[in-house]
Amino acid sequence: MKKILLLCCFSFGILFMPNVSEASTSNDEEVRSLMDHISTEELEQNYEHLHEQYGEYMPKVDFNDLSGWGNEKPTNTGWISGIVSFLFHELLTNGKLLGALLFLTLFSTLLQAMQSSFENTVVSRIAYMVIYLVLIGLALESFGQVIEYTLGAINQMSSFMIGLLPLLLGIMASFSHLMSISFFHPVIVALVQSSGLLVKFVLIPLFASSALLLIVGSLNEAFKVDQLAELMRKTGMAIMGVYLTLFLGVISVQGTVTAVQDGVTMKTARFVTGNFVPVVGRLFTDATDTILGASLILKNTLGIAGVVILLGISLFPALKILAIALIYKLAAALLQPVGDGPVVTAMAVVSKHMMYIFAALLMVSMMFFLVIVIMVAASNITMMVR
Repeated sequence: MKKILLLCCFSFGILFMPNVSEASTSNDEEVRSLMDHISTEELEQNYEHLHEQYGEYMPKVDFNDLSGWGNEKPTNTGWISGIVSFLFHELLTNGKLLGALLFLTLFSTLLQAMQSSFENTVVSRIAYMVIYLVLIGLALESFGQVIEYTLGAINQMSSFMIGLLPLLLGIMASFSHLMSISFFHPVIVALVQSSGLLVKFVLIPLFASSALLLIVGSLNEAFKVDQLAELMRKTGMAIMGVYLTLFLGVISVQGTVTAVQDGVTMKTARFVTGNFVPVVGRLFTDATDTILGASLILKNTLGIAGVVILLGISLFPALKILAIALIYKLAAALLQPVGDGPVVTAMAVVSKHMMYIFAALLMVSMMFFLVIVIMVAASNITMMVR
């Protein structure tokens, strides 16, 4: 986990550091002229859709002035205050759920305490089981909402990545990044498709089955399936770890290698053109440097815009999942002193497995984020080598 955090910090540094190129403020005109030939409609549509849903919690971005992004420091205050406000809003929205959980759990505890007061405890047992089933129904409904939020966010991120990919690869093609394009295009398409299938058909069924087995096992002391549930949970966690490790290894190492190869190729072509083509060669290389510098600034700017939209797409559903998981965790913690029975155990189990689905969403979001960062970093590395 420490290695992943270090890689994220390094990626942030590469993405937001000053552009390493020979471009200066005079490149602004070239950047604006390039913007006239590049369509940002995909970015605008995704951001507008995001703004319609969570507009009061996120700042407004002007996509008509993207050329100035590279010279401005991004303001994080609007995002931080919006994220905190949205989290508290979700916690307050789910306050009714917390009240229902507390009331039903206290009522079931009261019925359980009254069983010893009756000679025939069948009626009280039936009433207790009815309340327990109502609670389980609420928990499963919340679990279904969490799964819906996760799949919706992953599908939206996948569509956004498929739309952003031609834009970034097209600018990379202007750098003659043939090796990088031939590597990134199939890898990113495979990642976008496989990550959604992995979460939908492998991770979510494993975590949901583990939660159901633990809940069913809490109903009857004679029927225990804790080991099977633990096996499913650990299998899901292992799959997440292996998939993330393979992705980080391939995309970081191979992406850097292809970027260096493109840089060496460009350096060779620049040397040959500047020294062996008389008169026009040096003029051609100087003009090419100016265009490449402007294109690099534009690509970094579009990469930042892509990261901002991607974070918005993944962050708000993740906060919704986190709020629901915290509600169940809070209910279990408050009611444990009253009676640590099957109801409290079921709420703790649901909260725990919601956090696992939350982790799966974060894993996919981080992989998509790193794809954009490494694509931007690959161009910077190529230009440095050149």
